[in-house]
Amino acid sequence: MMTLDRRGLAVTGANQESLDHFEQALAELQCYRGDPVATVDKAIAGSPGFALAHALRAWLHLLGTEPAGLTVARESHAAAAATAGTLRERGHVAAIGHLIEGRWHRASRVLEDVTIDAPRDALGLLAGHQIDFFTGHSRMLRDRIARALPAWDASVPGYHSVLGMHAFGLEETGDYGRAEAAGRRGVELEPRDGWSQHAVAHVLEMQNRTADGIAWMTANPDAWAGDSFLKVHNWWHLALYHLDRGEFAAVLNLFDTEIYGAKSGVVLDMIDASALLWRLHLRGVDVGSRWDAVADNWSPIATAANYAFNDAHAVMAFVGAGRRDAAAAVIAAQKDAMARNDDNAMFTRDVGHDVCRAILAFGDGDDATTVTLLRPIRSIAHRFGGSHAQRDVLDLTLIEAAFRSGNAALAAALAAERLDTRHESPLAQLFARRAEGLRLAA
Repeated sequence: MMTLDRRGLAVTGANQESLDHFEQALAELQCYRGDPVATVDKAIAGSPGFALAHALRAWLHLLGTEPAGLTVARESHAAAAATAGTLRERGHVAAIGHLIEGRWHRASRVLEDVTIDAPRDALGLLAGHQIDFFTGHSRMLRDRIARALPAWDASVPGYHSVLGMHAFGLEETGDYGRAEAAGRRGVELEPRDGWSQHAVAHVLEMQNRTADGIAWMTANPDAWAGDSFLKVHNWWHLALYHLDRGEFAAVLNLFDTEIYGAKSGVVLDMIDASALLWRLHLRGVDVGSRWDAVADNWSPIATAANYAFNDAHAVMAFVGAGRRDAAAAVIAAQKDAMARNDDNAMFTRDVGHDVCRAILAFGDGDDATTVTLLRPIRSIAHRFGGSHAQRDVLDLTLIEAAFRSGNAALAAALAAERLDTRHESPLAQLFARRAEGLRLAA
């Protein structure tokens, strides 16, 4: 049985009621809202042979990088494979299969071809965009969406999501003006769209427009927060603006309420919690016992070694909480990960392993080793994923380690470099003053 979705693409195995549930789940995912898993389960219950609904369920359990999601993804992959009828559906099945086996780049390429052939495949665009994010592929974050844009306009359901994805790709490739315009247009079309909101937040972060950033994030949080599963990350962006301004009380308040008040065990939420506390730690802010809840929640999954970017943030939490043995266990697990035949072996070998070792060395007070480990990888850090804003924690750690190691010349060089690109940043100006202080004291 074949019918057409709201963008005119054929789907296999769906009745109209199930297709309506699928469209609702897709719309929820495009806004990062609600419970798309529960919604797509309704589509599957009504049409067990609905191939793309099974594919959506698989993507939902893969794109959070949760180790436990793999089991569900395998079940959904098998169900989708058994019923996929169109070339597009078979493409999704192939891409999901690659990602289940850790072949991130192959999954990306398959979805690239899927959306070249079917540029209105909203699920294919979104899944591909997320893979580009997790692999740090900034050019494809932009170009995958740019290729599809001519097939979209405001009359096509979900256009706001395409604008938001394009905005984020433009931001990650440094086209800040166009990125901000596209992201703001996405929010204008759909105020609940957390990804468009997030894309503009990134622009304002990269330009150090902290006052504009605070205004953007506080203007209408009821729209982008609420039942959003991206809300912690968006609140994290607000905290970064305050942190750059040295407004530590505001940062801690956001951590205690919106960012980690619920003490989430969701991996993406724990990444934000670890990253924010580590930045505070670098600034010398006493965060009290806040590390403990984050470290507790990392503990059951920290040695899964399925995604190196996660490993780094687990090690931050363990070092912050004073759990050196737990941090060392993550690093030991990475050695096994590097022996596997998947893309995470490369993520770990090229970047992630040395990042984790550098963080542990920083915790041990071995600042010179931290500098030695981070300097060679800072220019290739995109290989283990994340955004420019997220990976900035590596530069911040390197700069602080340079200061603490007594390497005044390197500290001054790094401070000057940062001030050149972030001249409006109060933190960059603070680094410059510290460097000058070292020079005068020499």
